[in-house]
Amino acid sequence: MPGTSSLRVCRADYANPVHASALVSLLDAYARDPMGGGEPLSEFARANLVPALAARPQAFSVLAFGETAGGGGELPVGLVNCIEGFSTFACRPLVNVHDLAVLPQYRGQRVAEKMLALVEEIARERGACKLTLEVLQGNAGAIKLYHRVGFANYQLDPVMGQAQFLQKWLR
Repeated sequence: MPGTSSLRVCRADYANPVHASALVSLLDAYARDPMGGGEPLSEFARANLVPALAARPQAFSVLAFGETAGGGGELPVGLVNCIEGFSTFACRPLVNVHDLAVLPQYRGQRVAEKMLALVEEIARERGACKLTLEVLQGNAGAIKLYHRVGFANYQLDPVMGQAQFLQKWLR
């Protein structure tokens, strides 16, 4: 199993072709994973994702690169896509972790934890009051990670229970 001793975590530069390619390939790998829906990214998403993210100042991404087996270069191993939103109660920005992906052979090596640390740093620079994310109930490993780094289920009053994440597709 590859190690993370030479792991490099950075904010993605959407204009950098290496970063753009890494972002699309990692998101496609995540999309193909059962936790990402089990389907590859559409050709439309593959072709347009990076320019669409770059056009949105509220979006940013973090990438993790590990050393290749021969030590001759870097391999993209992890990705976090974030979208800034707004908390009306706090009257401050918030940052939603929209996608978090680590290649299977690098999981369990704290790659995601290192990427989330940089996400938190960027969120603080933006004046954000909190980080938010969604996670599937069956993704025990991710839930354990999120709790370890300080995330908790959202609730206002325990009597009212925890919030649920809902969606409605607009087609």
